[in-house]
Formats: sequence, C-alpha cells, structure tokens
Amino acid sequence: MISYRVALWAAGILLAGLLAAFVPLTMASHDLHLSAAGATPVMALALAAAGMVVANRQSSNPIGWLLLGSGLATMLSTDAGLYVLLDYRIGHGTLPLGPAAAFWVWALWPLPFLIGTPALVLFPDGQLPTRLSRWSVRIYVATSTLWIAGQMAGAIDAIAGHQIHVDASGITNNPAGLAASVSNLSWVFAVPIPVIWLIWIGHQIVSYRGATDQRREQLKWLTGGAAAVVVGVVVSLLVTSLGGPAAQAALIISRLAIVAFPVSIGVAILKYRLYEIDRLISRTLAYAIVTGLLVGVYAGLVLLATQVFRFHSSVAVAAATLAAAALFTPVRRRVQRAVDRRFNRARYDAGLTVAAFASRLKDAVDLDSVQEGLADVVSRALEPAHVSCGSADATEADSRLRQARLQY
Repeated sequence: MISYRVALWAAGILLAGLLAAFVPLTMASHDLHLSAAGATPVMALALAAAGMVVANRQSSNPIGWLLLGSGLATMLSTDAGLYVLLDYRIGHGTLPLGPAAAFWVWALWPLPFLIGTPALVLFPDGQLPTRLSRWSVRIYVATSTLWIAGQMAGAIDAIAGHQIHVDASGITNNPAGLAASVSNLSWVFAVPIPVIWLIWIGHQIVSYRGATDQRREQLKWLTGGAAAVVVGVVVSLLVTSLGGPAAQAALIISRLAIVAFPVSIGVAILKYRLYEIDRLISRTLAYAIVTGLLVGVYAGLVLLATQVFRFHSSVAVAAATLAAAALFTPVRRRVQRAVDRRFNRARYDAGLTVAAFASRLKDAVDLDSVQEGLADVVSRALEPAHVSCGSADATEADSRLRQARLQY
C-alpha cells in the first residue's frame, strides 16, 4: 500500500513541476503559437488526473497507471520540445540537458499514444480474458519496442553528428548512413499498431452483446469518450491548414475534446454517475440538432429578407434572431422527445408511465387503488429497491392521537 501511494505522490510532484515549467519555457523560447493553440497541458492534466484517481481507488488495475504514464509522457514531450527550441534557437546548443531533450523529442515522441491506448483492451477491470487479446498485446509491445528502437538510433546519430536544424517550420534532424536506414526501416513496425487498435475496439464492440447492464453502461462511456477523440482528431486535421482566429479556436476545441477519453474511462471504471450516460448522450444529440436547425433557420431568414425582400440588414438580423429565439423552446422539446425515444428509452418510458397514471388519477375515487397505482408507477419509472405507501398507517396513528387528546 505504501509503495503505490509513494509512486502516486512522486508522479503528482513531477506533473506539477512539468506544468509549472510550461509557461516560462513557452515565453523564453518565443513559441507563443504553441501556448495559444495547444491544449496540451489540459490534455496531460486530464490523463494524469484520471489515472491517479483510478490508481488510488484500484491500485491493481493497470489502466490507471497507463493513463497516468500517458499524461506524464505528454507533458514531458511538450516541455522537451520547448526546451529544444530554447536551446538551439537562442542558446545555440549550449544549454545543459539540450541533447537529452532533443533525444526525447525525436526518439520517444510516440510514447503518450503507445502508453495510453492499451486501456482499450484492458477496459474496465484490467484483465485480458481471451487468447486473442493476450497475443495482440504481446505483438503490440514487440512492434512498439522495435519502432522506438529505430527512432532512438536515428536520434542518437543526429545528436552525435550535430545534425540538428531549427527553422521557421520547427525542429528537424537529419541522420545519415546506417542510422538513417534503421530509422526509416523502423516505420515498418508502426504499421500494425493502428490495426491492433482497431482489433481492440472490435473486441469491445463484440463484448457489448453478451455484457450485463452495468458493463453496457461502462462500454457506453468508453464509446462516448472514443467518439469525442475521433471528432477532435478529424476537426484538428481539417483546420490545421486553415488560418485565422476561427481556425485557431476550432483547433483548441478539437484538442480539448480528447480530454473526454480519460474522463469517460475514469467514470466508467469507478462507476460514478454511471447510469447518466444515456441522459448525457440524448442531451448532447438534442442540443446539437437544435443548434443546427436554428442556425439553418436563422441563415435562411437573413438571406430571404436581404436578398429576396430587400430589407435592411440590421432589420433582417433582428427579425431572424427573434424568430430563432421563439422557435428554440418548441423545437427543443420535440427534438428532445424524439432523441429520448431512441437513445434514452428509460426516461421516455418513465414519462409515458407518469402521464398515463396522471390521466387515470382524474377518475380515481378509491384510495387503495390510487396507492397501488402509485406504487406501480414509481416501481416502473424509478426502479427503486423498495416501495411502500404509509397512508393507512398514518391514518391509524392520527386516530389514536385524537383519542389520546380526548382522554386527556
């Protein structure tokens, strides 16, 4: 117990030091673009925090340690890149630990991805139940090690031969000879890694069919976090070539979407508010659909008023804004009802049950039948462990209290 807590404290201190060094390194290296566009510290903090919480609650579960290691590697890679820029752009290679930082940047940059992704197959209890999963992990470790080894050979040759160049596009290294051949050949071992990731995702999809209700909720959280990562990566790739503040903001948001992955894993493993994933999915989809519809209505009304009816632009914008505001509540209710019918069926069925009971209650006169109906509605809508109606007992107690007062 003491050893893993010491490890957690050491990791926390190291993470705090790396986060504290990020801002001065960014300012000293004059790499303000990275500090403005990169959400790397937030990503690293989310990975490390989720890993520390899981490791603290379930120290035998390797997923927590993998997330923690991925967060530390992410922050270390960022600080190392900034330090290399500071060393070779301003210090001209004279700062201490400059070669070590350059070695990390060029040889060990894939570590954050390689460390964190095995959580896909180990989720949620850290076990490898099938022979295929065990063999896939072995192949993954072997190919990753060979890939990193080739990158290390190229980095060592470039650093020893002073073949490091820093220009406007960033930092480049140019290994030569045998080291260059080994470094280029090592990329062959990187090819199976995405295939293994897909196999792990397929394993989780297949296990969903035979899973229990609790396990299915856990897999929903994992799927939601993975979907956010995919969306973030796609958006990041699409806006990288664009310029301007809008593209910069989209890049930041897309990178912050990766934070959903460790957070969803932590929620699923620790089972904190586990059964709210259906509500989260339905609300997210509903507001996304409503936003898209209202933006379309707003743009259509503005174009119609300005291009067809030739209204003044300010009048058209004001009218379109009022129309979109008036449509928000009815559109949201209809869309939320449709989304709940598909993605949050429990809430939808609970609403129908309560509405049906309310309609029957208008014509009910028998107290016993009302109590039975109320208990049945509560059981089906809320699914509590126990339901009881104590009105009869309360009536009897009240009559006894009145008799005692009369006797007194």
